[in-house]
Amino acid sequence: MTQTLELGIEGMTCASCVGRVERGLKKVAGVEDVAVNLATERASVRFDPAQTDAQALLTKVRDVGYLPVTAELDLPITGMTCANCTGRVERALSKVSGVLSASVNLASERAHIEYLPASTAPSQLRAAVREAGYGVLETQSGAGQEDAEQAARQAATDKLRSQVIFSAVFAMPLLLISMLPMLIPALDAALMRALPMSALNWVMLALAAPVQFGPGRRFYRLGWTALRHRSPDMNTLVMIGTSAAFFYSLAVTLFPGIFPAGTAHVYFEASGVVITLILLGKYFEAIAKGRSSEAMKTLLSLQPKEARVVRGQTETLLPVDEVQVGDVLRVLPGESLPLDGEVLSGVSFVNESMMTGESLPVQKAVGASVVGGSLNGNGALSVRVTRVGADTALSQIIKLVETAQGSKPPIQGLADKVVAVFVPVVLVIAAVTFAAWFFLGGALSGNGGALGQALINMVAVLIIACPCAMGLATPVSVMVGTGKAAELGVLFKSGAALEGLQAAGVIAFDKTGTLTRGQPELTDLELMSGFERAEVLRLIASAEQDSEHPIARAIVEAAKREGLPLTAPQSSQAIPGFGLEAVVGGVRVQVGADRYMVKLGLSPDAFAAQAKRLANEGKSPLYAAVDGQVAALLAVADPVKAGSREAVAALHRAGLQVAMITGDNARTAQAIARQLGINEVRAEVLPADKAATIKALQAGGQKVVFVGDGINDAPALAQADVGVAIGTGTDVAVETADVVLMSGDVRGVPNALALSRATLRNIRLNLFWAFAYNALLIPVAAGVLIPAFGIRLSPVLAAAAMGFSSVFVLSNALRLRQFKPPVRVAEVEAQAADGRLART
Repeated sequence: MTQTLELGIEGMTCASCVGRVERGLKKVAGVEDVAVNLATERASVRFDPAQTDAQALLTKVRDVGYLPVTAELDLPITGMTCANCTGRVERALSKVSGVLSASVNLASERAHIEYLPASTAPSQLRAAVREAGYGVLETQSGAGQEDAEQAARQAATDKLRSQVIFSAVFAMPLLLISMLPMLIPALDAALMRALPMSALNWVMLALAAPVQFGPGRRFYRLGWTALRHRSPDMNTLVMIGTSAAFFYSLAVTLFPGIFPAGTAHVYFEASGVVITLILLGKYFEAIAKGRSSEAMKTLLSLQPKEARVVRGQTETLLPVDEVQVGDVLRVLPGESLPLDGEVLSGVSFVNESMMTGESLPVQKAVGASVVGGSLNGNGALSVRVTRVGADTALSQIIKLVETAQGSKPPIQGLADKVVAVFVPVVLVIAAVTFAAWFFLGGALSGNGGALGQALINMVAVLIIACPCAMGLATPVSVMVGTGKAAELGVLFKSGAALEGLQAAGVIAFDKTGTLTRGQPELTDLELMSGFERAEVLRLIASAEQDSEHPIARAIVEAAKREGLPLTAPQSSQAIPGFGLEAVVGGVRVQVGADRYMVKLGLSPDAFAAQAKRLANEGKSPLYAAVDGQVAALLAVADPVKAGSREAVAALHRAGLQVAMITGDNARTAQAIARQLGINEVRAEVLPADKAATIKALQAGGQKVVFVGDGINDAPALAQADVGVAIGTGTDVAVETADVVLMSGDVRGVPNALALSRATLRNIRLNLFWAFAYNALLIPVAAGVLIPAFGIRLSPVLAAAAMGFSSVFVLSNALRLRQFKPPVRVAEVEAQAADGRLART
């Protein structure tokens, strides 16, 4: 049995960091798979608990130079009476995935737990104590999983801000002293008269040292650890580059006589200002990364912290963590529903837009399912809780989004392969640059100072080549894209699904329950002259009300919707193969196909034209006779969902081929296809053959997406390049699919496709920028333009450019938050709040 653990990790700054953490964790005995995400700052580790444990994984993370995010929690325990009790509580807590240690004190009746907030939450710890047979005295609501990580990130951002301010205080005068005299000759002359160069060097040393060994110390700590593990990264490049500039300048300041004439120049600004600019870039990155997870914060903020619980005659406001399955909640108008449940009393309209992407509120009455996090309208509801904690639909949605945000799409493989060799190659380029300028510098630059020129160009190469933008290019776009998708009611289960959807050439739909409602409805009722609609429908429905046939149920439901009073038939007899005969209130009613009317000696010819039209529309025409006269023509059909036409039209506009695969008869399937504008139909396909049909479509070389909702759709969903499940469908379909539409509205398909394409365009632009930036500027930093054009890239400008590249990538990814879906989802077709997503 393997176990999967989520680790929050601080200190990763680029793709090299991701690679080093992954390689380090994979070396731990028993680890089978590792996925590290730079944007979310998390690692997902699958391992054999018989060979290793969480502490060994944390030790390895620290060993490779990073800090795992841990949290501590104190719980007041009730019901303990002896040492055996404390041991039982400790064992129960220790079994929770993500718990590092648990210590229970009988005297103080408190448990102290150290845990991984990325893997578990305080509510799970409380539940473990209760399952062991003890109580937890709630003094205050504990911080949730995301709260702990957010607090750690905010602390890191605040620390960066302080370091930037501290560095800038010293770096600004350093920059002015070193650069302004070069731009203003008169100022240079005045400065030389006021202070000799040797004294000025000491002033700049005094300004640079606090930056180099204050905020710059982080680069030594992380960079040296990376170097020691033979996995150099961005911190290593900064460490080597700024150290070379600083210690060369320090030697010039202390021992100016040992340097050849013309080479005793100091480059303190190349260390102090570079560190400041890099820290500033990191600070902007931290802010942008915080914004990239706003969709997740919105999801997390949906669930109220407290619930109004009714127990007996008492109404109590309790923390949500304390609510149990079966509790009854009272939800007032305008409040958010705390948890998943079933309405016991009351009627209201509930806004589920943040859960399903549907903009119109849904009416909820007795028996209806509601989802925690949705917003109650203007009616009070009494709700019996059906799911709590990690079982709720909202928790499952958050988990799915987090999983997708942490996964890598195939396109990330390109960046991973490049970054694996990038930094070592840069170190070689930097060494070659130094050697070339040291030995040939005087001749190439034409102004002597080969040593100084070699040093500056080497430092510029090291700084400009930091692979931060490469590491952020893909995961941040995936993070923002999947978060935006969740807002629209679309759940991508992985980065691979996000990438695969945009490459689709064929979108194949199941019919029943996907493009249609999945339940027969009375669609038409044509009357002979002399008969009233309400009376005829009442008689037919009364005659059919004891039948379980789907067509009979459709007629009865139509009568009930119109508020018609039904009467129990005095007699009722089914005529096998023909229809039904009943007596209702003394009136003989006969309902069936046209052959039944002929058998009764009645002519259905008056409705011949209408019957042919209805049959061509895929509807089932029926006739009704009242007291021996043909009274009406009825049609029952599985109607097309509102939105299906728009969805198909939008997919056609996007250049896709749309097909329908159904087990229904060809005539009905073709009729539905004509209504929707679908030009390829595979009808009368047995459930076992649906996957083979998908295979046949794939044989043409195109990527096929299949959209379905039923158990019989699961093989096709698995066979398709990307399976899309209707979230209101069966659990099997939802679990098998790669993408889930949380509502029953297929307009989510073109929206998901458009978002997938937008996200991949965004990723490609990010990767192009990251790769092109390094490919273009590394030669410039190395000085290839100096001999011909006199153009050189100073380390200061290199640091600014490096920071700008990362901020550009993040800002570009954040544009996805402004994505506008091509089709507006404005209507709920089925109750997305039935909670089936909670079992995904």
